[in-house]
Parts: sequence; structure tokens; C-alpha cells
Amino acid sequence: MTFDSVLIANRGEIALRVIEACRELGLKSIVAYSEADAAMPYLSLADRAICIGPPEPAKSYLNIAAMISAAELNGAGAIHPGYGFLSENPHFVEVCEDHALTFIGPPRRVMELLGDKVAARGAVAEAGVPVLPGMPMPEDAETLMEAAESIGYPVLIKSVYGGGGRGMRWVTTPDELLSKASAAAEEARGATGNSALYLEKALVDPRHIEVQIMADGQGNVIHLGERECSIQRRHQKLIEETPAPNLPRETRTAIWDAALCASRAVGYRNAGTVEFVVSADGGFYFIEMNARIQVEHSVSEMVCGLNLIKEQIRVAHGEPLSHTQDDVLFRGHAIECRINAEDPAANFMPSCGVVGIEQWPGGHGIRFDTALYQGMLVQPYYDSLIGKLMAWGETREEAIVRMGTSLQRLQLSGIKTTTPLLSDILQHPAFVAGQITTGFLPEHFPS
Repeated sequence: MTFDSVLIANRGEIALRVIEACRELGLKSIVAYSEADAAMPYLSLADRAICIGPPEPAKSYLNIAAMISAAELNGAGAIHPGYGFLSENPHFVEVCEDHALTFIGPPRRVMELLGDKVAARGAVAEAGVPVLPGMPMPEDAETLMEAAESIGYPVLIKSVYGGGGRGMRWVTTPDELLSKASAAAEEARGATGNSALYLEKALVDPRHIEVQIMADGQGNVIHLGERECSIQRRHQKLIEETPAPNLPRETRTAIWDAALCASRAVGYRNAGTVEFVVSADGGFYFIEMNARIQVEHSVSEMVCGLNLIKEQIRVAHGEPLSHTQDDVLFRGHAIECRINAEDPAANFMPSCGVVGIEQWPGGHGIRFDTALYQGMLVQPYYDSLIGKLMAWGETREEAIVRMGTSLQRLQLSGIKTTTPLLSDILQHPAFVAGQITTGFLPEHFPS
């Protein structure tokens, strides 16, 4: 478990964050990169950079053999997977173990359990955490129709092993059940290699609330507050904030407690996120647990002051958590906007091109996590996320104003981004009032 160097098996802003954390902890960093990322400036900040393959993810960032070889040839003792790519791949964790490499994340057995959403639901439900009615998808059509009727429409079809909205379908009537089940299975197979599905009761326009947790190997588990993640397109988040607006104190506290209970029930270790949906009447229900650091972890850092990447590395090194729950203090309000290279006016079509930086955000309470640079070529091989813009304020109102100004100051040329839509959302009266559900975008921005 002892190591003095870390291979970073990722790219972009999360790779940069891990390099910075390693420097602060006195560890050497070795960053793996694809041919498409050879010009990234952050490579020069690492102690060593090694090319692992062509631009295509399957031949580089998803290539387990290449990652392990890079670690061994460069003397790395640990691997940080970041988010996406191999971060939730239990086979990758197993291979790391076989090669005496410390995986900076949860144990393999926990990842396997949480990767099976049916098993995860069962484990947390047994511990007393509320879950929505649901069941594994029956194989024959007649039993499937009966199962959906017993749960009650609307229902959600979900991939057992998927995430990010892949393999998910909303079903409102029996007539569309079979066709959507077939489409969901096909999408799930393409995204995860497994077509297994399950049925779950669907809430109409719920809130999506998640809790950031951190756990060590000594049995200590803490939460770092909740995040409001209801502003979404195609089940993928656009804006996150903490604390969640207009959430009753008793509901907030109960969700924190449920997240800690779920984490203990599965024997969690390292950074993770417990996700819930909250109904209009205030009921909340576990939907899944993400066994990795998430994109939006940074907005939690803004209000609690902890560096979660450093904490991940420390825990993987065998150290206890640096804070107890009583030590964690929440101050102010923070909002994060995901800056994606997409054109919202063209159904969020990815946008590629050479980036020109005309103006850059900054100022008190502003943080922009990105690996963008002048003249960078945004290519089609990877996720469209190019930066995370965050604003902190003493109050939510102050954070909204600062975010609005920062979005205006973020002026890029050469590509389309989600920035104009994010600006419109922040100015919308319903957002300002904290009247937010997962139906916000289709209701207020149907075009």
C-alpha cells in the first residue's frame, strides 16, 4: 500500500488536478497520454509523461495492458483513474492488484457490487435506505408487461451496469414498453457490453440530489454535504450547486444519514457519491452509488475547503481521513457550470475545432478547472466536457451573480459551447427562485 509515485490514467482537467495533488503530497506523477493529447501543457508539469497509444480511447485511455505497462516501466506504485474511462472497471482494479499496483479508488468487490444496480439496491434497502419499487427485467414479454403494471406507470427502464443515462428509457404506457425495452437493451449492450436491464418506478419531475462521501480503511465515513444536480439534458448534468436550494432541513439531514448508511452497508472506501431522487412531497429514494470521484466533486470542495483528490490519494496510501464529521464546516454557496463543446441549438451536437481564447473568467470566488489552451484542437474522440466553471458566494444570490458575470467573461472562438444556454438558465426566474427539477430544461427551454 506504500507508494511514492502515481500513474495518472486519464486526461484533461482531472489529470491536471491529480498532478497538482501529487506535487503537494511530495509524490511523483507519471501521466499517460494519447497521441491526440501530445500537445497538452499539463504534460510538462508531471515528472514524466508517456504516450500509450492512438487517439481512439479503446487503444489508449481504455487500454488496460497499455496502462499497466506504462505504470511498471516507469516505476509507478499506484494508479489514479480520474473519472470516466477505467475509473469504474472492476477488471482494471483486479489487474492492478495482480501487478501490486495500488488502485486509488474503492475496492474491487465494492465496485462489482455497485456496478450491479440491482444488487446495490438490495444491499442498501436491507440497511434501511429507501428505494423505489423495482425489479430485474423479466425475459418474456408477458411477464414484463405484468411487472410494469405491478410497479405502476410511468416506469423507467435502466441498464443494470450502465450510467450517464445510457440504456435508460422513460415508459408511460404499455404500448411503448416492449419497443423501448428493446432499444434500451441495445444501447446498454453498446455502452457496457451487457444488455441486462431492470425496471424502476419513475417519479414525474423529481429533484436529483447526491451526497459526496469519503471513507478510509479504518472504518471512518463522512459526508461533505449534498449537491443539487437536477439541471440536466438527456440525463446528464449541466449545472450543480451546493447546498441544494429550498430543501427542508430535516430532509437534508435525513439524506445525509441515508448516504452514510448506504456507504457503510457496502463497505465503501475512498471517494464516492450516493445519488437520490426527491419527490414533490419530500420523499427521497436511493437510485445508485458512483464508485469514483465525480466531475462535480469540485463544487463541494468550494464550500467545505477539502481537496478531495489529495484525500483520495492519502486514503489509498493507508492513512485515516484528515477530518472527522464534526471538523467539516460548510461555508457559503457554490455553483458549477459544465462547459461542454456542444451546440445547444443543434440538439447539443458536439463541436470540434481550434479554440481561440478571447476572454477568461476570474475574480473573487471564481474557479475554472480546465485544460484548455490557446490554439487547442478540440477533437471528436473524447467527452465534450472542456471545463468546469465554479462560483462561490456568501449566499446563493451572490453566487448566481458571480457565475453570470463569469459566463459573460468566458469568451471562446472556433467552437460552439453550452455557455449561452447556461447564462439563460441562470437568469431564468424559476432557477433564481430555486424551483428546480429534472424537468427544468424541457419545461422552460423546450427548443
